Amino acid sequence: MKAELTKPETSLIIYWSKTGNTQKVAYAMKQGLEEINTHVTVKKPEEAENLDYFDYDLVCVGCPSHSWHPPEQMTAYLKKKFNYYRENGKIRLGAPKVAGKNAIVFVTYSGPHTGIAEATPVGKDIAQYFDHIGFNVAAEWYVLSEFHGSKEANREGRLGDLRGKPNAEQLQGIKDSLKQLFTM
Repeated sequence: MKAELTKPETSLIIYWSKTGNTQKVAYAMKQGLEEINTHVTVKKPEEAENLDYFDYDLVCVGCPSHSWHPPEQMTAYLKKKFNYYRENGKIRLGAPKVAGKNAIVFVTYSGPHTGIAEATPVGKDIAQYFDHIGFNVAAEWYVLSEFHGSKEANREGRLGDLRGKPNAEQLQGIKDSLKQLFTM
């Protein structure tokens, strides 16, 4: 059962982006949250190591799918945070929910071989880090994105022509989804 969502007063967005796709999504999320008058901090993993998730009402974490896994940079960051919270008693049996603490996971992907199935393991992996510390995972978003570095994979993969994605319509959809999530 999902927790009832209230508008976050403070939000943290942490993202890793190699080609700019995930960065575009992170900043669309920032804009959407600012439009509902939420204070937003945006960081890359290496800039967020000393930040405490529990200082924020909402933590959003995103990265691309690399062969249906999070990139090593994101995995290393998440494991380090997980170990910190375990050492500080924040990971408890049964993973009881912490009131007012929510997370959103976002994954950019191209899926040239098997489509969204290449992205969902990444989102599920990241979500577990938040489930374990008692955060409600309010959403997992998978954003179809341009495949940089392979014209063939970008144009002829399972999901068709991905040039220019995420596009303005997708980014607006992300902003709108955020606003809807917290203004129901």
